Amino acid sequence: MTLAIKHGGNIDDRRRQALAASKRKRESGAGGKRHERHDRLSLREALQRDRAVEASRTYFAIIAVVAIMVLLGLVMLLSASGPLRAAGDGSPYSMVIRQSVFAGAGLALMSVVIRVRYQLFRRLITLIWAVGLGMMALPLVPGWSHTVNDANSWVSVGGMTFQPSEIFKLSVILGVADILTRRKDVLNDWRRTIIPIGAVTSLAFIFSLIQGDFGSAVVLVLIVVAMSFIAGIPWMHIGSVVSVGAFLGAIMVFASPRRFGRITAFFDIEGNKEHYAYQVWQGMLSIANGGLTGSGIGGSRSKLGYLPLAHSDFIFAIIADELGLIGVVTVLGGFTLLTILGMQTALRAPDRFGMLVAAGVTSWIAIQAIINVGGVAGVLPVTGLTLPFFSHGGTSLMSCLVGVGLLLNISRQPVKSKT
Repeated sequence: MTLAIKHGGNIDDRRRQALAASKRKRESGAGGKRHERHDRLSLREALQRDRAVEASRTYFAIIAVVAIMVLLGLVMLLSASGPLRAAGDGSPYSMVIRQSVFAGAGLALMSVVIRVRYQLFRRLITLIWAVGLGMMALPLVPGWSHTVNDANSWVSVGGMTFQPSEIFKLSVILGVADILTRRKDVLNDWRRTIIPIGAVTSLAFIFSLIQGDFGSAVVLVLIVVAMSFIAGIPWMHIGSVVSVGAFLGAIMVFASPRRFGRITAFFDIEGNKEHYAYQVWQGMLSIANGGLTGSGIGGSRSKLGYLPLAHSDFIFAIIADELGLIGVVTVLGGFTLLTILGMQTALRAPDRFGMLVAAGVTSWIAIQAIINVGGVAGVLPVTGLTLPFFSHGGTSLMSCLVGVGLLLNISRQPVKSKT
């Protein structure tokens, strides 16, 4: 009997041990699932943190690049404009002081734009377009228009002059971004997408051409082309709209003897260096004089009356002359880096509208810099465009800073799925 009880007790002990082991196994399995879910949450949080860190780096990198270019632009503007202003019984600091005021105003507007959620601009797109078109009509009003270098694209009010086309570029970017966002599912539809985009492009193009501002007309078209390509509109449709714009542009070029002469002189710069290509030839000489390290800030002789508009359209030639190849690489590298950062901002934008606005602003600054530098170097026709952040022109500087404010606004938003 004792042996039987002992044997039964051993069986019960083994059974209890097996049940306990099974329970531990089940609990271990459940714990594994909990650990697995915890690991997935940790990975997602880590990715979000990484994206936040990357966005923060992009944000501050954009600020650093733009700050360096604006400050360098003020230094080079003082160097390019000071001697002639002093020789004309004026203050050598007058232009740079005026540019500094506009830079301060642009920074103030930029800080406001950074703090306002950019989706608000989409809700106000009708008002923004109305203001933009109204401002573009101001140079056509007698008594308000102001002509500079045969372009009737300026407005003079109370002794202050500004160029509406620079502000209108922001309106076009926001307007096109809104259309391409609302029509994202019908990008191939001529009636609902291609015709509205073509109408916006034609309106901006014609307004600029009427004012004689051929450079702004080209930039506006190229901005829309870049945004349309990024949005996914087929090349065939983009090419159709560009062909119409090219045809209208050719008509305007042939209608103006001066504009036709400047365009054709591009194909033989040396042969036309005494007339239509004089400015380009002098710019090329300035670039060649710079060498590796340049003549030093203030050392260029081209700005002493040899190079027209050395403080404005051709300030890049003075940069190359006084800072040499090192300065050229620095400036071009700054624009390249800003373009890369802008496209990174577009790729990480919270929504489709933000992506297209960031891409539009980035394309605008990059395209305008390429056209300006290409014209100064003699590899593209001269169109009278300023070099962003460097050339004299308060409206251009303020508009570019507001555009940078939009970029910074988008870069600091949390990343979400594109809608």
